[in-house]
Amino acid sequence: MTADREIHHPCKIQPQDHAVWAESKMGKSTIFHSDHLLVGLNSFEVGQEHHLHTHSGMDKVYLVVSGSGQFLLEDREIQLTVGEMLVAPADVPHGVRNEGPEQLLVLVFLAPGP
Repeated sequence: MTADREIHHPCKIQPQDHAVWAESKMGKSTIFHSDHLLVGLNSFEVGQEHHLHTHSGMDKVYLVVSGSGQFLLEDREIQLTVGEMLVAPADVPHGVRNEGPEQLLVLVFLAPGP
């Protein structure tokens, strides 16, 4: 599920206020988008997963806002919790899995923007 609330920049943002939760799959919302950068928010219920995928020519940064999860980078699994981040370079397979006991909220940054 995705949601794109119109945000007029510059403004102060509380990422969790833009979370979209869905039982069937990971929720997504866009906080900012330009030709140079996309800032989004991915919301995972317990047990949800964003399978391995790539972004051609775009680097991706994950920053955990709440909860904890398994971040997949090529053939590695890396546990991240609040305040920790991971960089997935362009064309490198990556994904996320929430195996924890609570919801997982992750800020994502893609550059250049799609």
